[in-house]
Amino acid sequence: MLQINNVSLSFGAQTLLDDISFTVHSGERIGLVGRNGSGKTTLFKLITGEIEPDCGRITLPKNYTIGYLKQHLQFTESTVLAEACLGLKADEKDQGWKAEKILSGLGFSEEEFHKSPAEFSGGFQVRLNLAKVLLAEPHLLLLDEPTNYLDILSIRWLARFLQRWGNELMIITHDRDFMNSVTTHTVAIHRQKVKKVAGDTIKLFEQITVEEEIYEKTRSKERKKREETMEFINRFRASAARASLVQSRVKALEKMSDKKELAAVADLGFRFNAVAFEAQNLMRIKNLTFGYTPDRILISDLSIDIGKNDRICVIGKNGKGKSTLLRLLAHELTPVGGEIAAHPNCRIGYFGQTNIERLHPKLTIEQEFAQLRPDMSYTDIRKTCGAMMFSGDLALKKISVLSGGEKSRVSLGKILLSPTNILLLDEPTNHLDVESCDSMIAALDEFSGAVVIVTHSEMFLHHLANKLIVFNEGRVFVFAGIYQDFLDRIGWEEDAKKAKKTKKVDLSKKRQEALEAEYNKKHKALHDKIAIIEKRVDKEELALEEINRQLTEAVVESRGEEVQKLQIVAHKKLQALDLAYKELEALIGELDLLDKDKL
Repeated sequence: MLQINNVSLSFGAQTLLDDISFTVHSGERIGLVGRNGSGKTTLFKLITGEIEPDCGRITLPKNYTIGYLKQHLQFTESTVLAEACLGLKADEKDQGWKAEKILSGLGFSEEEFHKSPAEFSGGFQVRLNLAKVLLAEPHLLLLDEPTNYLDILSIRWLARFLQRWGNELMIITHDRDFMNSVTTHTVAIHRQKVKKVAGDTIKLFEQITVEEEIYEKTRSKERKKREETMEFINRFRASAARASLVQSRVKALEKMSDKKELAAVADLGFRFNAVAFEAQNLMRIKNLTFGYTPDRILISDLSIDIGKNDRICVIGKNGKGKSTLLRLLAHELTPVGGEIAAHPNCRIGYFGQTNIERLHPKLTIEQEFAQLRPDMSYTDIRKTCGAMMFSGDLALKKISVLSGGEKSRVSLGKILLSPTNILLLDEPTNHLDVESCDSMIAALDEFSGAVVIVTHSEMFLHHLANKLIVFNEGRVFVFAGIYQDFLDRIGWEEDAKKAKKTKKVDLSKKRQEALEAEYNKKHKALHDKIAIIEKRVDKEELALEEINRQLTEAVVESRGEEVQKLQIVAHKKLQALDLAYKELEALIGELDLLDKDKL
């Protein structure tokens, strides 16, 4: 159990955390949310001891271990498998099959187990770090944007893995659906404070909204009351006959609270600068072929017309050519064969993985924007800065000191300043927070041109796609339909099922026995938890029946005050029952997944 008590932290004049307190109880899986720059990663560093709070305490039980996924990459072993095995506990060093299982889930093939970590891209190296952290099975697992370098299959595997995680977990991710699928509780860093609720992000954000509405209504009433009291005091201050009344009002005024108006929370609210386009197709791709070397052809004979209102999502495993396709469409690469014919009035806005590298580190944010659009007024440049959450002095920050998320917002801002009718977006949400991802979807909905987007977010895929370009099983093809149609007709499960079947054939007897023992242990633990919650449900339902009986009597006998109290108690019991049923549903889901994985 982790306890955070009255912790505060400031950097210069900026307060990140102000007297925060919360507890992570045994077995809780917590999603940590908050605006970019609100202090989510900083909180992780406080928990691990990398930085010290200005005041307050962080308390951990004796011998409590923490596993923290960092982006820092440093490897000492000659193969991927050997490096992953470093994460195994001291008494499990002979159980390399566990490392193989996790590496496979994260997208490594058996051939790649024996390659050097240095041969892989940064994204796969981060996956290797993730495998080591998962294998260590710490008491508290801290994951900061673990899905950034994972494809859809690996994200699904990680979700199933974390749903079965028996210890404590805290996770930061921009993928709302992924977070909601694996967490039991949500903690928000909001206005330098923290708020924790049992349930998902939707429940938490709704609660914050309601509380702030109540606060503002109360503040407005209190302000009006203060004004009326001041008016009375000023009006009758000179009247001797009303001196005692004036004095009592003065004392009452001193006791009144003076609530401050809530400052506006910065929001990534923007709109892409769409250019009118009258023709039917913006771009025609015919028999497109490309490879970086003759023996490594990534795209072969691809043909598709991009219509003026298309929403095309590019999907598939990492390293198969999705980003390369967007670079080809953006004319950054030249095809080996076939052609890409853009309409003369086609105007491209391209957000790629190299965009951040093209920013000028010595320029400020407003200078970066002004250099792109010297024809724009200073006022309009500052408006764009504000739309990307760089209002006031923040627009004067140099590119060199910005975080990855801030640089992504600058790159998006440059696209906003560029008149476009086709957006080419390569994983644009990787460095955005949950709320900014919602703003991104809204902006894409409003954009009147075409969108071609590489994304591993199934929320985006379900919401946006009317066509898909699919990289799968060594080929690339066009699927004319929405994402759900793709899942129903083709789906992602074939590769996973084939891989699982092949691996089970190769399992040694010893490994089969180890898997069976692990399955039995988890199966019993889940059954025990389910039994406990079922008893709790029975107890709560009996209590609710009794409360409802008392409530009926109180209503009949017109005991108004008692009716109100019983209604409150009944409401709390219903909430407790609702939570218990959700926990029960989650545990039964885990049990079903466990049984399914065993098949």
